[in-house]
Formats: sequence, C-alpha cells, structure tokens
Amino acid sequence: MKNLCVLNDAINYIEDNLCGDLQQGDIAAHSYCSLSGLQKLFRYAFHISVGDYITRRRLTCCAKELVATDRSVLDIALDYGYSSPEGFTRAFTRMWGEPPASFRKKRRFTGLFPKLESAENGGTDMSEVIRKYDVTELYDFLAANRGTYLIAFDIKGLIPINNISTKAGDVAIRESLRRIEEAAGENMLLFRIGGDEFALATGTADEKEADAIAAAVTSRNGEPFQWESHSIPLSLFSAKMKIADRSIRYSELFPEIYNALEEVKKK
Repeated sequence: MKNLCVLNDAINYIEDNLCGDLQQGDIAAHSYCSLSGLQKLFRYAFHISVGDYITRRRLTCCAKELVATDRSVLDIALDYGYSSPEGFTRAFTRMWGEPPASFRKKRRFTGLFPKLESAENGGTDMSEVIRKYDVTELYDFLAANRGTYLIAFDIKGLIPINNISTKAGDVAIRESLRRIEEAAGENMLLFRIGGDEFALATGTADEKEADAIAAAVTSRNGEPFQWESHSIPLSLFSAKMKIADRSIRYSELFPEIYNALEEVKKK
C-alpha cells in the first residue's frame, strides 16, 4: 500500500534526523509525498500532527539522555533543537509533568512516546492500518530472559477521561506509568505498548514477586489524579504471563499480551 510506505518512510526519516534540522517539507520530499498529503496521512492514521510527533519523540529521547547520561540539560536541549533551556524546560514539563532537573533525580522510565509503527491489517485503505509502537527492546529483553514473568497493564476507561479532555488523558497515562514504575524493581524494564497499555518485563521467575508487583499497582485502583479542577479516579487492569522457554516470535508477542489482558477483563 502506497500510503503505508509513505508513513513508514516518513517515520524512519524522522528517527534518523531527530537531532538535525528537521523540516516537514524535507520529510515529505524524502517520502515522495506532498506536504499536505503527509500531514493528512499522519492525522488520519496516527491521530497526531507531524509536528506533534516530532516534538514527542524528541522529548522522549531527551528524557532517556537525562536518565542514562550525565550530560547537561542545556547540551541535551541544544542537540534536540531547543535554543534555550527555558524553552526546553517548558516543553519538557508540558509532556512529562515535571521539569528536566527533577525528572533526572527521580525517574527511570523514559519511553512515554515510543517510535510509531504502521502495518496493513488486510484491508485496502487507511482505515485498515494498524497503529502500534516499536517495542524491539522489549522483545530483545524477553528473548534473553525466557521463563520470567511479564506483567501487562491497561487503563480502565480511558475514553471517558479523554472525553473530559485529551490533556486529562495524557495525565492519566503519565500517572499510570508512574504507579507501575514505583512498584517495579530496579532492574525491571517498563514499556508503553499501546495507547493505554503497558508492559513490565520483570526479569524474575519468581511468581510471588510478580504477583506482589501487580498487587502494588492495582491496590491504588480508584485513587484519583488531579487535572485542573477535576479529581479523576484512575484504575488499571493487570495480567501476568510467563514468557515461554521456547523462542517467541516478534509477531506473536503482542497477541499473547493482549489475550492475557482480555482474559482478565472477562472476569
């Protein structure tokens, strides 16, 4: 599908140039598409503008550098196209809910907005495009840690929260990730795998330890978060699954996680 190729070419070009002078016209030219056509495709398939996607990916990468390196906030900001630390701090705080210096001291999870991927779902138009996140790192971790537990989480009722405001929905996602991160062990890896789905790769084969982590998160169900004048209750489903000792295919990973979550929702 031509539109699918355009999207994937554009996403890969963006990823390769996040630290460069990234102009939307150049992205469109690289993808052999008009700028207006690319902008429409992005909004239709991903429900986000090209500019917003670039900003979120840059700030996600900035968060990773804050946690993984001792580089100065200014150097990181300049690398990703911010001309002043003040402008960078404002943008970072809008997305992450706290300024860079505070984030660096307290946080470990940095994958709030992973690279997007698109694939066909057997259809002939853009309504049949699958929108998902790139979780290659998760797959690699699980392949190296077979026989350990993965805990999947899903927000209960994100749509009603988004109906209040999509900004409230963004805060719900941040708060969900914060709760999981606080319950997780130091060497565990947390990933956002969908709009409101998350996966915690525990690296442990101890079922009781995995159960305790899931319980620590779900024990906070109903606890509200604050958005402007709204106090909004937040709850999560959790599903535990053991990664098979056999080799697992990348294409099998998502269905297994989502099936585990669906089984929990039926109870």
